[in-house]
Parts: sequence; C-alpha cells; structure tokens
Amino acid sequence: MSHDNASSVEEMRDGVWTIVVAGGSGLRFGERKQFVELAGRSVLQRSVDAATASSTGIVVVVPADVVDEVVVQSTAELVVVAGGSSRAESVRRGLTAVPDQTAIILVHDAARPLASAQLFDRVVDAVRKGAVGVVPAVPLADTIRSTSGGVVDRSTLLAVQTPQGFAAEALRAAHETNGEATDDASLVESLGHTIETVQGDAINRKLTEPTDLVSAEALIAHVESQS
Repeated sequence: MSHDNASSVEEMRDGVWTIVVAGGSGLRFGERKQFVELAGRSVLQRSVDAATASSTGIVVVVPADVVDEVVVQSTAELVVVAGGSSRAESVRRGLTAVPDQTAIILVHDAARPLASAQLFDRVVDAVRKGAVGVVPAVPLADTIRSTSGGVVDRSTLLAVQTPQGFAAEALRAAHETNGEATDDASLVESLGHTIETVQGDAINRKLTEPTDLVSAEALIAHVESQS
C-alpha cells in the first residue's frame, strides 16, 4: 500500500468506532448464531471484518459468560465487553468502551454477517456530511398485510438494516434515557433528530433461522465467484 493510500485509509477511519452487537442468547436460532461458522469464518468474525476498513476501533459485545473466551481479530483496535439483558442495554455497555473523543459511532448487528465494507463506507460518509443519524434501507419486495386486515401500501415502507451510524453525541444522549427499542435510530429519533437513509444491500440479511445459514453460504459463494 502506498503512503497516500495508507493516509486515505486512516482519514476514513479517523474518529469512527463501531459497536458490533453479538450478545444474543440464540433462543430462536437454537444456538448462539454469532459463533456459528459461515463459509470458513464465524458469523461474528465476518461482521467484524466488514466493519474494520472504516473503523478506528471496534467494540464487540458478547454474552457475559463467554466474554473471556471469544476469539475475534481485526486490524482496528478491538475491545470485547459483556452485554446486557436487552439489545439496548448491550449497546449502552458497548458505548462505555468507546473513547470520549470519538466523533462517529456505528452500531451493527453481528447477525448481519453479509454487510459489505462499501455499505459501512456509505453510512460513515453520510454522517461525515452532517447527518445526525443514518440507516441503510431497502424497498420491501413482499406484499404486506395489516393484522387488522387489508394490504399495506409497500411503496411507503422501507426495511431498515444495520450498520446504523450516528454523531456520537446524539447516540450517547439517546442511550442516557435508558430507553428500549429494536434499533438505535428509533432512540435517536425520539430526541427529535432526523434520521436519514442510504441505500442498503439486498444481501445484507439478518440470520434468524438455521436455514438462513444455507442462504447466506450460497450468497457468499455467488459474491466470491463474481470477484
């Protein structure tokens, strides 16, 4: 790598920390999916790898009973901490390990191991340009029905993914409320901030059921065959 290229990489990483949330119990999956092998690497390692190129440091949040046993690597600074009883509490514990001077914080679910480095870059770039909060999103492909009856107009809906990116001050303030939500953007938005969207990745799917591993391995094979 040339000196100029090395400098540009460091500039991209400057002031960006990513919290990778891997504290789930795996009740629905049948085991802790974050540690399952996926095409030669653990689900967690793949998520960390995706975050590495755009991060100064990465905080990995794992179940408390395995915090001393987790093996994960990154060329970015790496910290492993014990999670809490909920996703929001796990993010709050991750925040305590992020340096105070950090300008931008990303939060990514380890259960999305197919997120690309380019997606991380898009999120970081949007925050650098002034967005307080940014989420990747994709249009819905399925027809959606309401539980009260009737089809919902899917053109007004987007499926939200991670990594989500934030001005660090706003994310910290949102979590100081000790609120609970399914994602961090909801907490930041509850303080009155506008959440912007960037184009998500169709393959950036969340692993929920064991059969999702089969689909993920097929997608990895397809992507690798195109490179």
